[in-house]
Amino acid sequence: MLDLYREMRILRRIDDEATALQRQGELGLWPPVRGQEAAQLASARALTPGDFVFTSYREHGLALHRGVRGADLVKVWRGVAGTGWNPHEIRLATQQVIIGAHTLHAVGWALGETIERGEQHPDAAVAYLGDGAMSEGDVAEAMVFAASFRLPVIFFCQNNQWAISEPVTLQAPGELADRGLGFGIPSVRVDGNDALAVYAVTREALERAHTGGGPTLIEAVTYRMGPHTTADDPTRYRTAEEVAAWAERDPIDRLAALLRSEGVLDDEAEREVAAAADAAAAELRAGCVALADPEPLAVFDHVYAEPNRTIERERAEYQRYLAGFADANGFVEVDR
Repeated sequence: MLDLYREMRILRRIDDEATALQRQGELGLWPPVRGQEAAQLASARALTPGDFVFTSYREHGLALHRGVRGADLVKVWRGVAGTGWNPHEIRLATQQVIIGAHTLHAVGWALGETIERGEQHPDAAVAYLGDGAMSEGDVAEAMVFAASFRLPVIFFCQNNQWAISEPVTLQAPGELADRGLGFGIPSVRVDGNDALAVYAVTREALERAHTGGGPTLIEAVTYRMGPHTTADDPTRYRTAEEVAAWAERDPIDRLAALLRSEGVLDDEAEREVAAAADAAAAELRAGCVALADPEPLAVFDHVYAEPNRTIERERAEYQRYLAGFADANGFVEVDR
């Protein structure tokens, strides 16, 4: 539990640092995760190394837990790469910005695993999504497919109360977990700010998936303390009183209180955790500002597994376009 607490504190410190980097012009955008640390990291600790994780764009905690460090966390948000890691090496797919689309990827992966290895095998697909994604058609299709084929998939919904500026009560008159039951998927609603409760329900869902029991929907009720992204102003659609009420349920403070009551967390351990968090933030900042812009034509690299005439033609057209900006010395200046 102390290790989990340390990881949650590191995630929050990294999140704050990335937000500052965006405000200082070093990142184009950043989706803050403050308030959702328990939902992400407690569930991540329940997963096995073979489970393949599919996320949207806010699951920095999953990337951190799977070993992504420093500048690799922000390459996409600085605009210098399509991803910061090799998905196959750490069993974590590239972030998906298209809302809900990655649930189909998770189900497709699980179907492939089931065909190749049989219903009872040690690996599952875990798709992390938000409350807003629960209203997307892709998610409904993914759940139908997962339920029909009893696939080893966990749909982990972080209900953070707001889909950008739209409250969850507007799109869901009842509990989001009830939607899973409509598809024939075992579902559970859990306090997403209670790290141990999140860990417990994720373990149970994984046991079902790993033993041929099919999919599970988990609705982790939490709260997005910050803006939707750094381009958002949440004060335009929610009250300070609402934010203050949820701040009293802060997942990090709750776990800290438990650890102190158990005699596990003392002042010395707290200092060590703070130092580790500061070191991670410093590593992130140093790595971020040191990232070099890629060559303009690099945008065509790694689009397809093999070269083909279409991509080569488009590369040549873009190269001719860039040549039109060359100065008298032959240099081409292209803004980021």
